[in-house]
Amino acid sequence: MAPSGSFPAGEEDVRIVLAHGGGGELTKALVERHILPRLSNPLLTPLTDAAVLPDPGGPVCFSTDSFVVQPLEFPGGDIGRLAVCGTVNDVAVMGADVLGLSLALVLEEGLPLATLDRILDSVAAACCEAGVPVVTGDTKVVERRRGDGMILTTAGVGRRRKGVELAPGAIRAGDRILVSGGLAEHGLAVLSAREGLGFETDLRSDAAPLNGLIRALLDSGPGLRFLRDPTRGGLAGLLADVSEETGLGVEIEEEALPLSAAARGACEMLGLDPLAVANEGKLVAVAAPEAASRLLAACRAHPLGSRAALVGVFTGADRPLVELLTRSGGRRIVQRPYGEDLPRIC
Repeated sequence: MAPSGSFPAGEEDVRIVLAHGGGGELTKALVERHILPRLSNPLLTPLTDAAVLPDPGGPVCFSTDSFVVQPLEFPGGDIGRLAVCGTVNDVAVMGADVLGLSLALVLEEGLPLATLDRILDSVAAACCEAGVPVVTGDTKVVERRRGDGMILTTAGVGRRRKGVELAPGAIRAGDRILVSGGLAEHGLAVLSAREGLGFETDLRSDAAPLNGLIRALLDSGPGLRFLRDPTRGGLAGLLADVSEETGLGVEIEEEALPLSAAARGACEMLGLDPLAVANEGKLVAVAAPEAASRLLAACRAHPLGSRAALVGVFTGADRPLVELLTRSGGRRIVQRPYGEDLPRIC
């Protein structure tokens, strides 16, 4: 038997093989050669069955998500960056400081190890950007044509700030709606890469960890009522959900929506509603009227919020619908998407 970590040149040196998931020498080599060099930290490196996190000292927020995007790599990101940012953001919008992530890799037999390395490098870069480590994880290998190349599952744990409760129940009529930046960019970038559309634009995924931006909003003072990232279903799905839960109407101004000319043009060409396209690096904040301008300024002062805009308002309970005030002076009802216009984008 070859010594640990020493293998003759072969398929296992360039591609994932089933034995990489068998728990033996090849599994050990995969972890030692490809995973730990990129993600090592004092909590992960011992490779115990569970990570021991510091006492959070407050309410714990916990989230988990799976990522099945195709293609694995796309303009502005890849499945690894998407997994880190998606889970960091899901915990952070609860008003929590994110303490750590788990990362489970389901790898398909035949996946080039070079692709795995690029995606793990991207995971490491996104974790560094967010200031959040991967503290535990798992690796499995499945047969060819059974795993889409790679499926990732991440979970995140965070400590909610004392006195912070961001929930639909806190929203009141008159509260303002803030969007942190350009809409629809992630979904359009993935679609372009998947279908080979080759838009002659610089459309790139907006995938980004938002915990630093959220920290800046919370540090700016009181008045923040609610936060959410408009992923699947986009802004339309998010606002429809909140309107339904609160029983309040919503009016958004088409003219105020932060939508780039490239995203607008791509949506018009493809017949897509930009309000229903997924985002992975934007947030929607609801602010008390007296706090709206301050929170907008705090958002614009952060690199990830430089294109932030106040786009609408919650109205009374007499008309619990989401309505778009169009440029022409009309109104149209904004509905929750029936399904997925763009499947497999996160």
